[in-house]
Amino acid sequence: MMFGNRAFRQMLAGLCLCAIFAAVSAAQTSINPQKLETAQQTNERIQQLAVESQAAAGDYRVGAGDLLAIEVFEVPELTREVRVSQSGFITLPLLPMRIQVNGLTGSQIEEKITEILQAKGLISHPEVTVGLKEQHSQPITIIGSVRQPKVIQSIRPVSLVEALSDAGGIADDAGNVVLVTKKEPEPEPLPANGNTDGAVADAAPDPFAGPQTISVNLTELLDRPDPKYNLMLRAGDIVSVPRGGIVYVVGAVNHPGGFVLQSNTDRLTTLQALALAQGLTGTAKAGDAVIVRKDPATGKSQDIRVDLRKILQRKGEDVTLSANDILFVPDSQGKRVLKTLGTSALTLTTGVAIVRGGQF
Repeated sequence: MMFGNRAFRQMLAGLCLCAIFAAVSAAQTSINPQKLETAQQTNERIQQLAVESQAAAGDYRVGAGDLLAIEVFEVPELTREVRVSQSGFITLPLLPMRIQVNGLTGSQIEEKITEILQAKGLISHPEVTVGLKEQHSQPITIIGSVRQPKVIQSIRPVSLVEALSDAGGIADDAGNVVLVTKKEPEPEPLPANGNTDGAVADAAPDPFAGPQTISVNLTELLDRPDPKYNLMLRAGDIVSVPRGGIVYVVGAVNHPGGFVLQSNTDRLTTLQALALAQGLTGTAKAGDAVIVRKDPATGKSQDIRVDLRKILQRKGEDVTLSANDILFVPDSQGKRVLKTLGTSALTLTTGVAIVRGGQF
């Protein structure tokens, strides 16, 4: 059966469109269909979960570096502010010994000072009040790709989402992994009655038990209210959010943007990038696409020509993109293709939305 040139061209165009649709659809099936969201939207979820997961406040235990406000009623000589030494002691005038306060609560310190004053015969019925003036002994460090890296002081157990919220949430280029480095485990205190119930009497810490780093998937942390992911943090713990890197897709695509990789070593193919950008526009010059890639060693940019038509038709290799690559698809209507994209790479990405959430 013979076709006219026009009819043949229309049929060929239809077949090409079908091939392109099938290729992009296949790429989309390899992507988790979860909703893409900006860092701001992710941070709103972090703040909401932080409020919901606040742990019940407990009695604060004093440590080295803390500043205590001690008041003994009607005894101005003993009413003063004292700093806890690095070895966990405080000293007060009129008392001949140092007082060990490390690990004690305020009420326990009050009882201890009261007992000493009575035992030394200094005051028959002392009224002692101990308050926390400055806190320095319970640091939790939040670093990496967060809005406000900082050290917070925990007066109670702090959950992972609370720590992230306190640091202002994640930055635009944060990956999908949170690393929690917990200090060496502390020995469990023995029961006051001396009954160990089979516990080892020697409660010294294991000399081989060093810091432990736990990797938490950010998506699972926010989607599942599970203590397995929302870890409880204590003094000395470090929360680190590594950079994920961003791949930009700009030009003649339906939704230009920057797409955050799961980690800085993660990779993304051109088909997956087009799927995230929801495909090409009808006027895209798919055969003249360019990948702009900066050499981290020299800082120079290179332009890598890519024929997306062949890739979409499964006739060309699906090129792998790396962090900070820019996939530029020119528009056939404008008849303009930048000859040297390297010097204009930053302007191509200005103002585009940075989104996260596509898992490959």
